[in-house]
Amino acid sequence: MLRSTMAEPQPILGVPTQAAIFLILTAGPGSESGVADALADAAGIKRSVGFRVPEAELSLVVGIGAELWDRMVRGPRPAGLHPFRELRGAQHTAVATPGDLLFHIRAQRFDMCFELAQRLTERLRGVAEVVDEVHGFRSFDERDLLGFVDGTENPEGDAAPEATLIADEDPAFAGGSYVVVQKYTHDLLAWDALSTEEQELIIGRSKLSDIEMPDEEKPPNSHLALNVITGPDGEERQIMRFNMPFGRVGVAEFGTYYIAYARTSELIEQMLRNMFIGDPPGTTDRILEFSTAVTGGLFFAPPADMLEGLADLSSRASAPPDSEEATGSLGIGSLRDSASVEPQAGT
Repeated sequence: MLRSTMAEPQPILGVPTQAAIFLILTAGPGSESGVADALADAAGIKRSVGFRVPEAELSLVVGIGAELWDRMVRGPRPAGLHPFRELRGAQHTAVATPGDLLFHIRAQRFDMCFELAQRLTERLRGVAEVVDEVHGFRSFDERDLLGFVDGTENPEGDAAPEATLIADEDPAFAGGSYVVVQKYTHDLLAWDALSTEEQELIIGRSKLSDIEMPDEEKPPNSHLALNVITGPDGEERQIMRFNMPFGRVGVAEFGTYYIAYARTSELIEQMLRNMFIGDPPGTTDRILEFSTAVTGGLFFAPPADMLEGLADLSSRASAPPDSEEATGSLGIGSLRDSASVEPQAGT
């Protein structure tokens, strides 16, 4: 069990939903206090929208990028937070694109996602602007547009918070999580020209039954082979994915929005290095022959109370360095009045 003096996390963990909206925003210089004030209101805005249709299970996770964090908060940065690092291999590139804020909005009804997205962007008008917006949908039995079930290997039960939530290794940020997002577009004409058997070898899993191939049959450049990372004791290190399909039929845009939460950012980055650079180098993920990453960002999702307290932290960041308001550490301890709080995994 994951135990620490942990604040309540944002609603990262939960069941798959029918719809999602992914918003990436940038905030210009001088907007820090306005952004912090808006983020402090985000939970209340979500409650106002979600209360009207509770069965829709509306949820919101807010992520903050490294550059905005440094501008907005005086004090340390979460240990694994830094600008997304572009990965340029011999054949494929994981691009890094601008992004200061991430809004991951989920619900069983798309109209609830849309309403919350509208209210949040209204609240941020004049201090942050949307630079990428993706509307995700659930496709049949959790399949992506390549026809394979997505998210089968997500951890379950106690393993889920263990894999996703920072604990005593970075106590000032316990209850937070790292999140990486990438928007992939697919060449479905080329993919659909393959036989089912060849598609299965690329993924490392059967298409119909969703059963993983035995290790001795799985090609070393298959998607599954390159995304299994083991720890020093041989145990598999896990992340939590909430990917969703998206697309626009009229312009033949078909894709998957990749979003992964983890206790350490380096784990997701290792998976991406395996895919784009290769393990060993040159043995790159064959799925990248049909899927292109067109965005990339890394964010920190603070615990809920830290997010609501950002306005105070931002005011201290803008105060003169020798003032009483600016002195001291990050000040997060004042946001955490209880000890040994179990993480909540609900929406």
